[in-house]
Amino acid sequence: MTFSLLGLGIALSYVLGLISMVMALMSSRTSQGAVAWIISLLTFPYVAVPAYWLFGRPRFYGYVSARGARDSVLRQVLSRYRGNVMPHLAKPDNADIRAVEQLAMMPLTRGNRADLLIDGKATFDSLFAGLDAAREYILVQFFIIRDDTLGRQLHQRLISAAERGVRVYFLYDGIGSHALNEKYLRELTAAGVAVSAFRSSRGLRHRFQLNFRNHRKITVVDGCRGWIGGLNVGNEYLGQSRRHGAWRDTHLALEGPSVLGLQEAFWEDWHWATEDVITLDWQPVPATTADQPVVIVPSGPADDQDTASLVVQNLIHSADERLWLTSPYFVPDQGVQDALRLAAMRGVDVRVMIPERPDHLLVFLSAFAFLADMIRAGVKIYRYLPGFLHQKVILIDHSAASVGTVNLDNRSFRLNFEITAFIPGVEFATQVGRMLEEDFTRCRTVTLEELRRQPLWKKVISRAAYLTSPIQ
Repeated sequence: MTFSLLGLGIALSYVLGLISMVMALMSSRTSQGAVAWIISLLTFPYVAVPAYWLFGRPRFYGYVSARGARDSVLRQVLSRYRGNVMPHLAKPDNADIRAVEQLAMMPLTRGNRADLLIDGKATFDSLFAGLDAAREYILVQFFIIRDDTLGRQLHQRLISAAERGVRVYFLYDGIGSHALNEKYLRELTAAGVAVSAFRSSRGLRHRFQLNFRNHRKITVVDGCRGWIGGLNVGNEYLGQSRRHGAWRDTHLALEGPSVLGLQEAFWEDWHWATEDVITLDWQPVPATTADQPVVIVPSGPADDQDTASLVVQNLIHSADERLWLTSPYFVPDQGVQDALRLAAMRGVDVRVMIPERPDHLLVFLSAFAFLADMIRAGVKIYRYLPGFLHQKVILIDHSAASVGTVNLDNRSFRLNFEITAFIPGVEFATQVGRMLEEDFTRCRTVTLEELRRQPLWKKVISRAAYLTSPIQ
């Protein structure tokens, strides 16, 4: 009897493995992802089958986007808000910007002010001053929030705002902030702050959506001021971590109609998390001291298109003179890799800045599988030496730049909810260029000789790690 049950279990595992392989073949968003799952399911069905059903879902279902859903309450509100924005629309200068608008399903607006915030102190000084000045409502969303000194400073400001009558909405990712203790959340709730986790798994219908994350960092005050960028909330983001040391990051402070794009992304995320449609101010307030064009680009696994990857490819193809990118995790899909190599071959100064120190070992090792091909094509790879590089910035020629949350890897391209501010304009691009020029002075260049000298075991491990990148 025992052997019969064992045989039945083995047979069932392989049957489920075959079914899962067909599902992976038909639904995976990349061929590399399909191959990775099929090999795993064929080789280790006992482990791979439950892993696939828990983590292999290709898209995020059940999420309602006001920009994409039809006949939803969100869509009805959005139609009224978009009418308010019409007087503030900017005319795109070229087809590349129009493509970004279409992918974002959000308009390019004028009348904005965009200020670079370099590293943690500048970012949180600006953000905390904004929270202290809030009058009507505050929207706060981070991937990681820690109950440490910086986390407590945010905590106290949100409580103070709620006590003076400001509506406060606090959204955190359930996985990224898994270590956030209940006392921290209870104290916020007791003070009147509306608190919710963003959990990708919700109810029986969506119970297998476990491999998705909400990686966005959004703060909005009164619908007219906003913050977006790479920084989460924790002491390490101020450079106070023994493991990481100095922390290099970039955030962005926005004023003007573009803030409503940040607000809309938060609004949609809050609706998924709570099923509530919160009442916010959708009247654009132009900045009084600047007139920069900005388009906000939300992206995520609920999109019909691979928005983040396509936006990055579009920006690469639009570059004529220089293309500088920074990312803590550099394992781009084949489309982005090919676009980078082609840009270098046509004479564009392509530079990619990545950390010297690993944060996630598997992702760090994956990059060694293709860096040599990049360098041979003319792409310059730089490793940032002091501390950990975490900023997500792209500079295109002398005419445009983006700051946001998107890393150059499959997780950001297809598994995470992300958000980016794309800003065409010489003035902003010049500021970003100066910032990155200073960063490059703190880097070393990766050479082909260095990659050739790597021991065989490291090359093998790197290649194996790269094969798993679609499901990391």
